[in-house]
Amino acid sequence: MRRIPFLDVGKTYQELKKEIDAAIQRVLDSGWYILGDEVEAFEREFAGYCGTGFCAGVSNGLDALHLILRAYGIGPGDEVIVPSHTFIATWLAVSYAGATPVPVEPPDDSSYTISAAAIEAAISSRTRAVIPVHLYGSPAEMDPILSLAARHGLKVIEDAAQAHGARYRGRRAGALGDAAAFSFYPAKNLGAFGDGGAVTTNDGDLDAKIRQLRNYGSTSKYVHETAGFNCRLDPLQAAVLREKLKKLDEWNARRRDLAEAYQECLAGSSVMVPHIPDGCESAFHIYAVRTARRDSLRRRLQEVGIDTLIHYPIPPHRQGAFISSRNEILPVSEHIADEEISLPIGPHLTKNDAKEVSSDLVLALKDLKY
Repeated sequence: MRRIPFLDVGKTYQELKKEIDAAIQRVLDSGWYILGDEVEAFEREFAGYCGTGFCAGVSNGLDALHLILRAYGIGPGDEVIVPSHTFIATWLAVSYAGATPVPVEPPDDSSYTISAAAIEAAISSRTRAVIPVHLYGSPAEMDPILSLAARHGLKVIEDAAQAHGARYRGRRAGALGDAAAFSFYPAKNLGAFGDGGAVTTNDGDLDAKIRQLRNYGSTSKYVHETAGFNCRLDPLQAAVLREKLKKLDEWNARRRDLAEAYQECLAGSSVMVPHIPDGCESAFHIYAVRTARRDSLRRRLQEVGIDTLIHYPIPPHRQGAFISSRNEILPVSEHIADEEISLPIGPHLTKNDAKEVSSDLVLALKDLKY
């Protein structure tokens, strides 16, 4: 029986094996293994790709968000508005900074990103920032959010961990808000061979603070102007990312082709397919569909060799890290958590793979009498 993996990250290496091996050897031969020229080169190249003036490489996406909040002086007593439906790192960054995450729901079941109207209803005298998440690779509706934030004096911090190369009205994710956080976890559209992350911004002062905070609060060896952290991107990962960045647009185009095949094959079926708003170009990090028979459907697909995942089965407000005496009820995020199923997608699957997955999915639903 043929198996269709959810994602085969090893194939990204195989496609670029010669280039990546040479890049790694270059770093090993350099004798410089913390920060340095390789990281600086990646920072320039990724800033240029996103369309920002600055990029600072850091250790992972969570640290990228956390350092942005710290650099803005957001901490105890402050509130930061976050989506109710997201990976928990968005919330954790806020709590690491000592601030309080305030969740808002997507506007309805067909949307996974938060709206300006929902954000406005959650603003209080303690609100300092909002973190829109470009979830599954699809940008949030940023223009209304930016206008609202400007009226209320709030910082807009993009969580772009799933949106490498995505565009909103022609502008790339990472260049839409005051600052943006990226993750280079291996499964991302632009993935390292371990953890990695970056902060992009057009604010030179913020960039300087991020660079200081990521390196023990220091800009000069053994001089520590502030209490910082050890959150640096290492040169080996930067070298790998430089080679993969050259292929990112091509790989994203392959993902969009797969998504288009899914959309066509699943049209008229009982599953809810992704809705991409006008003006948004998704990077399709994840192809998320919805069905009330999610768990049964996943088992049937696994039986015929098709791997799927759930993003995310337990909302942040139901996790032990954040569950509170208020026992918040956030029905939209809970509904999504009960129904979402992520189909295989990645630059090394084919359109025929997508058609096979779709066909087996539709047959399974009929079998389940859905």
